[in-house]
Amino acid sequence: MQFICRTAFGAYGLWASILLVGLYSGSLGATNAFAADPSLDNLVPQGGQRGTEVVVHFYGARVGQEPQEVLLYDPGISVSEIKPVDGNHFEAKLTIAPDCRLGFHTVRVRTATGLTRVRNFMVGALQEISEAEPNSEFPNPQPIELDVTINGVVENEDIDYYAVEAKAGQRITAEIEALRLGRVFFDPHIAILNAERFELATSDDSALLSQDGVASIVAPADGKYIISVRDSAFGGGGTSTYRLHVGRFPRPLAVLPTGGRPGETLDVTWLGDVAGNQVQQIVVPTEPQSDPSIFYQDDQGTSPSPNAIRVNDLENVLETEPNNAFDQATAAKAPAAFNGIIGEPGDVDHFRFEAKKGQVFDITTFARQLRSPLDSVVIVRHVEGNYAQVAANDDNGGKPDSYFRFTAPADGNYDVEIHDHLLAGGPYFSYRIEVANPQPKVEVTIDERQRWVATTLEVPRGNRTACLINAARRDFGGPLNIVFDNLPAGVTVEAPTMAADRGQVPVIFTAAADAPLAAGLHNIVAHPAEEGKTVESTFMQRTWLVRGANNIEVWSHYADRSAIATTNEVPFKISIVQPKVPLVRGGSMQLKVVAERAEGFTDPISVFMLYNPPGVSSSRSIQIAKDQNEALIPVTANGSAALLPWDICVEGRANINGQVLVATPFAKLDVKEPYVAFTYPKAAVEIGQEVDYPVAVEVKTPFEGSAMVNLVGLPAGVTAEPVEMTKNTTELKFRVKTTEKSPPGRHQTLICQFSIMQDEEPIAHTIGTGELRVDEPLPPKKEEEKVALK
Repeated sequence: MQFICRTAFGAYGLWASILLVGLYSGSLGATNAFAADPSLDNLVPQGGQRGTEVVVHFYGARVGQEPQEVLLYDPGISVSEIKPVDGNHFEAKLTIAPDCRLGFHTVRVRTATGLTRVRNFMVGALQEISEAEPNSEFPNPQPIELDVTINGVVENEDIDYYAVEAKAGQRITAEIEALRLGRVFFDPHIAILNAERFELATSDDSALLSQDGVASIVAPADGKYIISVRDSAFGGGGTSTYRLHVGRFPRPLAVLPTGGRPGETLDVTWLGDVAGNQVQQIVVPTEPQSDPSIFYQDDQGTSPSPNAIRVNDLENVLETEPNNAFDQATAAKAPAAFNGIIGEPGDVDHFRFEAKKGQVFDITTFARQLRSPLDSVVIVRHVEGNYAQVAANDDNGGKPDSYFRFTAPADGNYDVEIHDHLLAGGPYFSYRIEVANPQPKVEVTIDERQRWVATTLEVPRGNRTACLINAARRDFGGPLNIVFDNLPAGVTVEAPTMAADRGQVPVIFTAAADAPLAAGLHNIVAHPAEEGKTVESTFMQRTWLVRGANNIEVWSHYADRSAIATTNEVPFKISIVQPKVPLVRGGSMQLKVVAERAEGFTDPISVFMLYNPPGVSSSRSIQIAKDQNEALIPVTANGSAALLPWDICVEGRANINGQVLVATPFAKLDVKEPYVAFTYPKAAVEIGQEVDYPVAVEVKTPFEGSAMVNLVGLPAGVTAEPVEMTKNTTELKFRVKTTEKSPPGRHQTLICQFSIMQDEEPIAHTIGTGELRVDEPLPPKKEEEKVALK
């Protein structure tokens, strides 16, 4: 089962807390050693209580070498100081505001030379304590008070036990953060037991919390209760860390309705808390959020993690039971959001709305996306058409939530049916079916340089970096302009217009030589290039935190802004020598890349194209060798390469105590048709003989001078001398010679290769293909037998 973490960046909107701390000036900061490509592997502790200060240790390769800045995507946490400990470790004091949002806070570190990947820092409402070994035997659990968060680790085959005292009727809830911490594939199992070791509640996986669990009881009697934590398969290890919340707080498993309009005051029912369902009035968030959510709070506390909801401008329609038959369907008007519960196994819910012929709706189900266990199947039927099915969907794009676009085939009423794929059901099988008018929109992402690794944008002073921006259009077309908001001081961006038939465009960032070392979180939007045209644009960047077998996505972080940093100078720059001639279809080119090295830097530099235009290929294994300043990248175009002048860019990578990546300025690669067209004959020759092989020539683009044309692809033992061609040539006549060792058969691999010189540069052509049949010689004729006359 797959669950994805889409951390909410802002119940408080797109506000970003970017916490700057002055450049460290101690012995590590004063060193001349360059340490690129920092990584952030672990935080200790991995969370803290709001309203407190906590010293957090940051661990990772090179992260302790000149740490500059801690970036947090949400408000509520501030950093007061950074203290390097060694090259792979620093500590920072984090002050968590009393009103800081509970749950996930995304952390990224900028050193003087780069950005780390993101990690999760958790904020809780309860007092923080640490696991105290030994606590691995049931008779000797670690005693704790209720309403605490325990920071612990499950070693291999380890079980951690904790004991609490509770009164009869008191709620005891244990909720664990383990896999959701995003470190490793740690699948926890938790249980609440009585003193006689009888299990009262257990939890392995949960729809609400992915493979983390939650267990709750109402204490049946005064006494001691034991909470156990282990790996579900009795694995574990030093990286299997967890945060266990134990207390009297509420823990609803679902909420109904599962969304509302921005700023709307809404009566919601919290479902699944062990103490019973509760109705509470909430105000739906108004600020933009990548994944909005709400917390349940009562007089006993606040749930440690939220319940996800939808926020949009659709009117809520709540199912009215009974509605499990066609004639009991809950009446609604579209567009709207249908909310309900598949309350028991075999339950089916029906809604009904009216539509005109040709009216179009996007019908989207939100269940698993909102942490419901429901695996939806949605069917639309025409009521006046004897309930004939007109549309349906089970899974969509490999995800269990249903989606389809519905076009009404006739005026009338339409029945919407929803049930579970396996006809399962229960009190927490909530859903929201949004029946909405299609809206044009575009989804923007940054292409991954390396598979499963989110691209970071680090721009060295006086240098450049590049990336590819993807834009997926929906319900509109046309060229797009890519816009970045509020780039760091001294950083500029060059983003060509994305053509109407393209979904990707290269982008180059340049930092001035005196740009301050800084970082920011920046939205990336795509605007239609056509004046006056507007569409909704969203940006999302996925960081793969935990992958399962076969690299399946298990737990990821989705950011709605991109981190862009200005970093220290690097000891080299690269540039492309602008080609003066085109690359023709079927042809090739040697793209020259030149390095400008700082004094003393002689290491090799790998160079490769940022991307290849359609139909174009290039080598990715070229290096500017040690002590050299240039290299040639072979570039070829196939016969269907797109005929356009393309903005191209080359990236250069060197290992300088970590990987350093820079980019060239844009150059133009003009892809054109070949200057000439050839028509090949089918010819035959006997082994050991010669034959003329005439190739008809049609000059498409006149050229100056002459070119020597080579006929290649000939079988072994067959040769042909080059033939000269000019713009006036209409036929090339090759004299093909065979030998006794030439292989017989049909050889359909003949091609012509030649280069036309223009502006002192070659335009290399490869044009095919022709056929040559090599025949065995005929056997000699037998002499006629002379017949003697008698």
